[in-house]
Amino acid sequence: MKIVKNTLLLALISLVSFGADAQPTYFMPGEDLPHEGTWLQWPHNNLYGPFYQGDVQSTFVGMANALQSGENVHIIAYDANHQNQIIQALNNASVPMTNIDFYIYPTNDVWVRDNGPIFVFDSNDEMHILDWGFNGWGNDSPYNLCDPIPGMISSDLQIPSVDLSAMILEGGAIEHDGQGTMMATSSSVTHSSRNPNLTEQEIETYLTNYMGFTNFIWLDGVYGTEITDMHIDGFVKFANDSTIVTMNTADLTYWQVSLADQSTLINATNVNNEPFNFVAVPLTQNDVVTTYGNNLGYKGSYCNYYIGNDVVVVPTYNDPNDNVALGIIQSVHPNRTVVGVDVRNIYEYGGMIHCLTQQQPEASEFVGMNEVAPANVLNASLHPNPVSDVATVQLSEELTGKVTVRIFQMNGQEVTQHQFNTVSTNTLSFPVSNLADGMYLYQVEINGDLSALQRMIVQQ
Repeated sequence: MKIVKNTLLLALISLVSFGADAQPTYFMPGEDLPHEGTWLQWPHNNLYGPFYQGDVQSTFVGMANALQSGENVHIIAYDANHQNQIIQALNNASVPMTNIDFYIYPTNDVWVRDNGPIFVFDSNDEMHILDWGFNGWGNDSPYNLCDPIPGMISSDLQIPSVDLSAMILEGGAIEHDGQGTMMATSSSVTHSSRNPNLTEQEIETYLTNYMGFTNFIWLDGVYGTEITDMHIDGFVKFANDSTIVTMNTADLTYWQVSLADQSTLINATNVNNEPFNFVAVPLTQNDVVTTYGNNLGYKGSYCNYYIGNDVVVVPTYNDPNDNVALGIIQSVHPNRTVVGVDVRNIYEYGGMIHCLTQQQPEASEFVGMNEVAPANVLNASLHPNPVSDVATVQLSEELTGKVTVRIFQMNGQEVTQHQFNTVSTNTLSFPVSNLADGMYLYQVEINGDLSALQRMIVQQ
């Protein structure tokens, strides 16, 4: 199985932990980091009638086929008979089955991005599954079978889960850069249909403690515009930690994104107050027409794509702009192969590729620092943490020699260093007042000996 690796970045990310309170803290890796696999909830006929599975199944076959060469594909089937139907559909399409497996869980619908597990790591690099509450997009659709899915997966994979049922959160309602910045619409997260008893600040506290987000970009959104109440992943995609894929002004307006929200989007900055790069992809040129001739009366978005290990799976609509969008997205992801999958029929039911997928990170990529800089004789700890003006590192023993303290951003870029010439001490103090609030890592070097990278949280 081919894996796209960036060892330094992954090792750095593995150390993320946020929050100064007593609650456990967790971090959600970016979608562009290596996956163990991708989860799909396969369509069945129990909710929408006898023709639904046949109408939309080709989209799922296309996704499974695109993804299986680079990662595992975990397919959720309703029952054993449904699993057999899925296997037959995959075999009929000559999809290799080596990296495909099955889990039997009854479901209401297919949108695993929203009801499925969200995989995070704690401060000890151990994987957990977040089990947020799910109420069918504000009680707009049946959800009794989909809501328990994260707990079932947790039990079967023996990955501990975190019960967060006190807060409703759909995975498609958030986009994040993997470095602490989250973007969402209030209409699909903080609205009373989701969390009537939580304030925006309380919601942010949840998201900081359990997903590592510290920089919140809230668009108003439009409640009631469609079943998701304007999920952000319909028109915004963090391609990586510096690039946002979205639409041009005219297409955002067509998508009912207000001018105020467009301004908030375009002026967004990361945790270091740095602007993002923006890449615009068009909407479809024409209104989407299903394969069975139903004109939906509205255009389709290409922003709702999914980043796999070696492919980027992009929704297509048999439209003249398909190739235009695929080319633009390929330029944003030069190290992956962009694959278009026809979503015309599933789009009639409200979603596209990103809505139908959920990544499971590669756990082995988040353990230890040995491939980067093995911890050896130095044992350093930071007190206090978070820090504001001055950070103080305590060494396990008094050492003599030239000392360098290096500070890194979470993407591995060194931002500053402090040098101490010929010291004999077990305490090092250095200023951090020039650093923006956010997550950093520090490393101490004495006479060529390195400490392990350690987390440092700056809160001015």
